Amino acid sequence: MAIQGVGGEPHVKRSDIVYRNMRDSDLLRRYYSTKTFRVGNSMDVAGDSPTDIFIGRYGYPKVFIGPLVPPVFGNTEILATPEMWRNISSIPKIFEMRTSLVRGLYETNVKNVEKGKVEEVVRDLALAERPAGAQLSLKVKSNRPSLDDESTPFGPSGSIRELEVGNMRAEKKVERLYSDTDARAVDAVFELYESGIPVSKIQRGFSAGLFGRGPNRKFVPTRWSITAVDDTISKENLKEVKGYDSIDSIMAFYNVALDNRWLIFFFPGSWEYESLEAFWPGTVWNENGKDISIFGSYEPYEGRKTYAEMGGCYYSGRLAVTEKMRLLGRQGSALILREAHEGYTAPVGVWNVREHVRGTLETEPVYLDGINDVFSFIGERLTLTKSDWVKNSRMLRLLLSQKKLADYIKNKETGS
Repeated sequence: MAIQGVGGEPHVKRSDIVYRNMRDSDLLRRYYSTKTFRVGNSMDVAGDSPTDIFIGRYGYPKVFIGPLVPPVFGNTEILATPEMWRNISSIPKIFEMRTSLVRGLYETNVKNVEKGKVEEVVRDLALAERPAGAQLSLKVKSNRPSLDDESTPFGPSGSIRELEVGNMRAEKKVERLYSDTDARAVDAVFELYESGIPVSKIQRGFSAGLFGRGPNRKFVPTRWSITAVDDTISKENLKEVKGYDSIDSIMAFYNVALDNRWLIFFFPGSWEYESLEAFWPGTVWNENGKDISIFGSYEPYEGRKTYAEMGGCYYSGRLAVTEKMRLLGRQGSALILREAHEGYTAPVGVWNVREHVRGTLETEPVYLDGINDVFSFIGERLTLTKSDWVKNSRMLRLLLSQKKLADYIKNKETGS
């Protein structure tokens, strides 16, 4: 099978690729035929919202905002918390959960964070500590689920005719920073992260305009807020990581989830980061292709000046990697190699990268002696060959051509 790669310098942005014909897949035909989507021209939904919201991006600065409400009462927190999905072993199960959520649509200006009833509900849901009872009456616009490369899927959507939400108790840490109209959004995001608030919760708050200096607050499209928070947290982590001593050995971590194979290396030296993704034909980003497609992005010690070619997955992976280095108290060069095989048939959001890179880095590392061991490890666990990865990885080419890793280890051993 041929490889359509990037040669280490991506010539196409993954976000520019149109994800075609998803409605024709066997997986989603099954969901379209279920009761969830036989809703006619109107719909009334009553259930406990998992405090989930969605802010659209089309038409910005006028966008559609609204809650996500399932026809289910009880503890629905799992429906909106990707941190709880790591052990879910199938994409159909994730779709089953997420497509039960019905999205209400209400058009507003992004600056109207403190104006209007629907705006207030969206804000209060983002603040809420636990699921809240909601009644939502819609004129249905779409019976099909939303499929997006960065945000999680959800079910039918439509214009809000009526919306009532029960009393909600705010999460105190989030509420305090919402009340602090002098704090910068960057500081609020990182403070909440350091206090243990889930990243997904912080992303909703960021999207709902809860953070930042008062006059600057606005709704942020969900897709943008996910990447903004991942980027912000990982940059703040790096301020600490870059002050650490280097790791002493090559560390390799391996894991399989949702028919994705994850192989992550930490190399001795200063901070560098590269992430490569290979998609098999018939998978997300390569549904109609005949060849394996590889996308990748890289940053040196100084960081990037442009948005990553491979999109939000790059920043989600970087967040998880910098978390691990902070835990180790060491810095190094990080390389993520991801193979998405035939079972990865639908986009579920960049949480897949963040949570499964986290999960991979929680496995017991294998310590390797040199670059030859690195390629043996790749060959034993991944399908693509050494030459495929080297051709598409700037970091691997540098390791081979400059022998930087070998020189570093030799200097450590000799004390020079």
